Amino acid sequence: MTFRRISLIAAVAIVFSVLAVGVARAQDSRTVSDFSLTSPTNATVTLSSYAKNKAVVVVFVNPNCAFSKLYQNRLNALNTAYSGRGVQFLFINTPINLEATADAADAEKLKMKTTGADDYPYLTDDSQKVSGLLGATKTPEVVVLQPAGTGFVVRYKGAIDDNAQVEAYAKEKYLAQALDNILAGRPIGITDKRAAGCLIKKP
Repeated sequence: MTFRRISLIAAVAIVFSVLAVGVARAQDSRTVSDFSLTSPTNATVTLSSYAKNKAVVVVFVNPNCAFSKLYQNRLNALNTAYSGRGVQFLFINTPINLEATADAADAEKLKMKTTGADDYPYLTDDSQKVSGLLGATKTPEVVVLQPAGTGFVVRYKGAIDDNAQVEAYAKEKYLAQALDNILAGRPIGITDKRAAGCLIKKP
């Protein structure tokens, strides 16, 4: 291998290293300000109240979205698996850009099964202030936040896994991987993955 070729390879490696550092810094700089929403019991839930948690997972769902229904069991299982490890899940019922087809009774059946309003808040975001703040565009879509200083840093945003249709066929479990890396103190790995779901209705 010639010196010129070695120099070229080294230069390319340096460029990619600089780009990687730049991207990492950009991701680390995505801090989120506090927000508050109302629970079904009319209690105010604020993001800042979870500053002592290891991570907060904001999940945008809608009971009339077929994709939300497909992920319901998976989301319940993830909440159960990680809630005891310092991870708080916040489920936000977000308007979607589809005509509601379920009546009130059906909508109740499709809602997330909760273990109590305090430890599993099912919130509303009618004005889309939180989905806009976090850049969410689909239901279901997740945003993983990690407390840092006086705010929260976005560590992952997007799909829950790589197979919306069949849970058993999911090979890449993006949300679980992100949480495992945070809890183990490892680099986050994948930080963004396009979610499959229903479009969130614009205000």
